Amino acid sequence: MDRRSSLKLIATGAIAAPVVISGCHSDENDASKEPKFDLDRNPDEIAHEKKLIAEGPFFTATEMATITVLADIIIPKDEVSGSASEAGVPAFIDFIVRDMPTHQVPMRGGLRWLELQSLKRYGKPFPECTSNQQLEMVDAIAYPDKAKPE
Repeated sequence: MDRRSSLKLIATGAIAAPVVISGCHSDENDASKEPKFDLDRNPDEIAHEKKLIAEGPFFTATEMATITVLADIIIPKDEVSGSASEAGVPAFIDFIVRDMPTHQVPMRGGLRWLELQSLKRYGKPFPECTSNQQLEMVDAIAYPDKAKPE
């Protein structure tokens, strides 16, 4: 499992999400309604997107919790903007891995690695770790040359 590739994928999704989300407008917040695709796209694209949405989520609830924490660490809320999770980045990442299945194994593998490391180091899953513990794990991944050999 290439940790760097997994982080790049997460960061790409986190960075691209606001651009994608800014083009999506909804008059109502009724999730039971069929999604409205008002962009100038061909029918095959629309059918493919509807199929992916109908399939439901790829990640488990635990994996989504980890993705949410990671996304918010990468793009935190500040006085100007909301956090990555407020912008819908975790859902966008889930959609992308359904749309691009080649990312499924690396993403799930990276999440599993992170979970095992958190359990090994702190005795609890990554989302349940303290903010300092989460940042310690992220720093170890983000700066592999500075990480301890173990």
